Amino acid sequence: MKHKILLVEDEADLGNVVKQYLELMDFDVDWQQNGLTALGVFEKAPDAYHILLIDVNLPGLNGFELADRVVKVNNNVPFLFLTARGDKTDRLNGLKIGADDYVVKPFDVDELVLRIRNIIKRKQPVVSSDQLQQQGVISIGTNQLFVDSLKLITESGEEIILTPRECDLLVLFFHNVNRVIKREEILNKVWGSNDYFVGRSLDVFISRFRKYFQHNTNISIKNVYGIGFVFNVK
Repeated sequence: MKHKILLVEDEADLGNVVKQYLELMDFDVDWQQNGLTALGVFEKAPDAYHILLIDVNLPGLNGFELADRVVKVNNNVPFLFLTARGDKTDRLNGLKIGADDYVVKPFDVDELVLRIRNIIKRKQPVVSSDQLQQQGVISIGTNQLFVDSLKLITESGEEIILTPRECDLLVLFFHNVNRVIKREEILNKVWGSNDYFVGRSLDVFISRFRKYFQHNTNISIKNVYGIGFVFNVK
């Protein structure tokens, strides 16, 4: 799922650059150039945005006025100010309203992206392992397997799209951590048969998984000669 951003910036050149770069970074960006218009857009869908980026010097409503109105509609949505003002009083005023950050122009866009991601991550609700499993998400340490979307997020943050059979095999491993699983059990449960060619496919998948987890010293897949495999998690 893409994170949705409401960008409120009246400078056309800067707004266009920031919007395009954020979209390249896989964000969904709604760009408004007027504070009053932006408020109207936000009020129609106050839960649609993961974060707001608000310029201070805006027509219609200035950034502080806009943020104050936004908080009254939804006080859970994070926002940060983008502004040329570096004045301490302005910065304190923005933070008092509830801003999560205050970025002074000119700014580095890569740094802005990092700040945005950190804020969104910090604001995400804590979900229990039981809730995650109900949502089709299985966690092993900081690795997460999204079963419905066939997506593995590794400890290093790498996102890997799996084949359906790879996903089935990982689910089996994730549910049988630190125990020997016989080759026959794996082949019958994941492939539905046990023959030479299916066995070769299993070996290929194991090699792939070792590459997926190669940067995670807490996870290893060990051969138990003549029997099967152990998916080890420290």
